Amino acid sequence: MSYSSPTEIYDVVVVGAGPIGLATAIGLRKRGVENLLVVDQTRAFRQVGQILDLLPNGLKALKYLDLTTYEEVKKTGIGFSNPKQSNNQKTTGQKPPKTSSQWVSKNLQGEQIQSIPLGYDDWFKDYGEGRVSIPWYDLQTTLRNLLPQDTVKANHRCINVVAEPESGCVRIDCVSDRAIEANPYAYWADGQKQNDTQPQNLDSAPQQLETKSIRAKLIVAADGINSTVRRVVYTDTEYGAFARPEYSGFAAIACREMAHIPNELLTELEDKFLQDSSILTITNDEISLDSACMEEPRMILFRRASGQLGYILHLALPLHWLQEKSGNSLVDLAMQELEKGGFPNVLKQFVRISPPGNMQQRPYYIHRVTISDSIQFPSTSERNSKGHPVTIQPAWSAGRVVLVGDAAHGMPPFMAQGANQGFEDALLIATLIANIAQENNWDDMQAIAKAFEKYECLRRPLMEYVQQVTLKQISYSSDKQRREYNQKMYCRNFE
Repeated sequence: MSYSSPTEIYDVVVVGAGPIGLATAIGLRKRGVENLLVVDQTRAFRQVGQILDLLPNGLKALKYLDLTTYEEVKKTGIGFSNPKQSNNQKTTGQKPPKTSSQWVSKNLQGEQIQSIPLGYDDWFKDYGEGRVSIPWYDLQTTLRNLLPQDTVKANHRCINVVAEPESGCVRIDCVSDRAIEANPYAYWADGQKQNDTQPQNLDSAPQQLETKSIRAKLIVAADGINSTVRRVVYTDTEYGAFARPEYSGFAAIACREMAHIPNELLTELEDKFLQDSSILTITNDEISLDSACMEEPRMILFRRASGQLGYILHLALPLHWLQEKSGNSLVDLAMQELEKGGFPNVLKQFVRISPPGNMQQRPYYIHRVTISDSIQFPSTSERNSKGHPVTIQPAWSAGRVVLVGDAAHGMPPFMAQGANQGFEDALLIATLIANIAQENNWDDMQAIAKAFEKYECLRRPLMEYVQQVTLKQISYSSDKQRREYNQKMYCRNFE
């Protein structure tokens, strides 16, 4: 193992070159903080990740973060939603399947419960900002291209964070791995492709390594739900039990490409459920008013641009039921849950013919914003005078280090707020750090602590609400709750 220790001290180092880390860096540069670096553990930026929905609050955050970034992201997303015809389509006269611009919800009998518009203009009319779908990698690439090339360094896996009070900075140690290539963005595991089952943060140490130490006045940790920075800074503190993400109790089983669907089955699916929809959710509406409705299976049925069908099942499952399952065992587990949920035969037949090699599974994890009696505390010292568990709010900062996005409050994607809330974090933390820079308070620990405390005070209450809605989907229990959620989430004044 070789070792290098450059003497340069950056103003800010952002750990994680996903959309949230990159947006934070863009926001800092826009506000005059240019002595910064973004590091990421991936050896190369590759075309991975799934589709993200950028909703009005996320787009508003981007607009206030940097108008150019907002315009570029919106253009990329709208271009994805309205692809140009290929030369082959032009010459053969083939057209993509006609689809509705609505995300429809139906009950098990195929009756429509509600619909949500997918078009940018529909959302803009209601909330003063639109809605854009964009592939994760396209979003990452768009943001990377708005930063100087030498600002973003791949192949820098953070392994340690050390405060250095004597030099007025914090040091991160990074490993550059020359031996293997792992995919840190493999959120789905199919049990077949070895490079897709690597964890986000590798604990094993391959042989050909170079360790680098990087120093900065501040560290912004945007390194995801399995944040190494969070794990390190929580170690040997009162928050040690919350260093790693907690299984949320929910998981997904998916087959993103279904081939060779019998015509009779396809016709029944089209007539009863899909019709002209490109995407729809199927659930038991008899339990939709129950606050625990997420305990019941939900099926997302979608039509790809190629015309092929696919599905995602959201399920409440014990984690050990998923471990080491792939292929036919995932099909069997999905069938078991659909049977328990009373799903009709046409949907069970559809799942039964899923190609085993296309089956994927993904457990959903969470960093709870507030922890109370939902966990078992390790010692009686963490109980109040009456012997009841206390409420703990794991800190999102420690000294010169601050957590943003999934590293602070990662959660399942049911309400599509992960990236959107991350952009809100990026806007606020970039503004607060820029204020530190403008006042030249890099060495004022009290000013830094006050800024990070303000970040938490402004963001934590909303994130607690978002997590509650995400885990229970209470916003869809009634029209009134849905309107309240939309008002609270999309109509805020970001100024």
